Amino acid sequence: MQPMLPGLDGEGRWSIPARLNMARQCLAQPDEALAVIDLTGTGRRDVTFGALGEMVDGLARALSLKVQAGDRVGVLLSQSPWCVAAHLAIWKIGAISVPLFKLFRHDALEARLTDSGTGLVLTDEEGAELLGDLAEAWMADQVGVAGEPVAFADTAADDPAVLIYTSGTTGSAKGALHGHRVLTGHLPGVATSHDFLGQEDDCLWTPADWAWIGGLFDVAMPALALGVPVVAARMAKFDVETCRSIIQQGNVRNVFFPPTALRMLKAADAQISGLRSVASGGEPLGAQMLAWGRKAFGVEINEFYGQTECNMVASSCGAAFEARAGCIGKAVQGFELAVLDNGLPTTGEGEVAVKRGAASMMIEYWQRPVETAQKFEGDWMLTGDRGIWEGDYLRFVGREDDVITSSGYRIGPAEIEDCLLTHPAVSTVGVVGKPDALRTEIVKAYVVLKQGQEATEQVLKDWVKERLAGYSYPREVTFLDALPMTVTGKVIRRELKARAVSEGAR
Repeated sequence: MQPMLPGLDGEGRWSIPARLNMARQCLAQPDEALAVIDLTGTGRRDVTFGALGEMVDGLARALSLKVQAGDRVGVLLSQSPWCVAAHLAIWKIGAISVPLFKLFRHDALEARLTDSGTGLVLTDEEGAELLGDLAEAWMADQVGVAGEPVAFADTAADDPAVLIYTSGTTGSAKGALHGHRVLTGHLPGVATSHDFLGQEDDCLWTPADWAWIGGLFDVAMPALALGVPVVAARMAKFDVETCRSIIQQGNVRNVFFPPTALRMLKAADAQISGLRSVASGGEPLGAQMLAWGRKAFGVEINEFYGQTECNMVASSCGAAFEARAGCIGKAVQGFELAVLDNGLPTTGEGEVAVKRGAASMMIEYWQRPVETAQKFEGDWMLTGDRGIWEGDYLRFVGREDDVITSSGYRIGPAEIEDCLLTHPAVSTVGVVGKPDALRTEIVKAYVVLKQGQEATEQVLKDWVKERLAGYSYPREVTFLDALPMTVTGKVIRRELKARAVSEGAR
């Protein structure tokens, strides 16, 4: 029988107090308990909740001299105890944190700082150099002010707490404004995706940066709220041996691996023992990846699904039910999901939607009322993703604007990409529709081969034709040195689509 999940009552309904402050929620563990395992230096440093609370208070006192409740404060820090402390300090005084990514350059930082009205950023020397004169930079590890403990702001669950920008896979990045309830909204899905996180000796890590909702609210903050130590480690670029070292040094038992990291581990045929759970989200995994994961990790890879606007809404859970390749699991307790066709739930293919009232759902897009209204249809938040129910499993078909229409067939790119990735020579692939006068669109694959490997266009066409359907194989294959990727490691299909359209016009 499945245990009761955090954030929910005994009936599987949200249990959210009217007054809620995420900083209090994250620091509600005994002072002596281990909070963060810091591997960012030359060795290992253990940070207790008591020590973390003192770091938070030092920053909160400093911020209180300049920042008012509701003001936006940027956090430009890589994984580190100070990154956690910065967000907690901002929330503690009732301000709004704005996560920023160290790989952003001038224009990307300027766009987010200007859009959010952020004039102050907690950072380090590297971040200050990136910021230049875009905002006032405070060194998080230097600006703390001594004094009495700082009281937690008396915030409501719906009061704004964090402004997280989307990764821009479907257009310009938009700021999703979340309230203090957003962390509670993540807890059931995080627990489910890690086979009920919170077991004895659990310890959580991800190579994903904490500047994104996946790193910050799928790993760092839920770990603190659940009393599970979280590992902070810097990986400028993912590599297998560093990954192994972090897992060993940090006694990591639970990992969130983005799909890109899994593909790199698989390419190296890496075997990692000692893990209790492995979760992955961001792109669907194919049958071969799931099978490889069972062998490589000794556990099921639990896929989960969500968006910056409403995250961790569906998940697999190897401890509760069998995974199904191509499916993103089942609706997480607390969330009501539907597949909509013309605004109505359907058992056929349609757009995946989440019912209003979900705790991890955004309040709004920051200062974008038109886009906010367009995101909803009645009681449903629209994801822009196509899906279909298989019993109570949700199968991911593709982005609404990614689905390929060819000779009357509607073809999702994910299944074709998964199939191509099973070819031993293929490293990465992106599949889009290319305009075609006869078929409306044809399936076009852009492929990056593994170093030292070879494959012809016809070989890859036949590979898919023999394994999927005769109508869905790629009629064109183009080999590239690299694919356009977001900073979070997702293929930017719209750029590939634009390339395919340009090719068709020529």
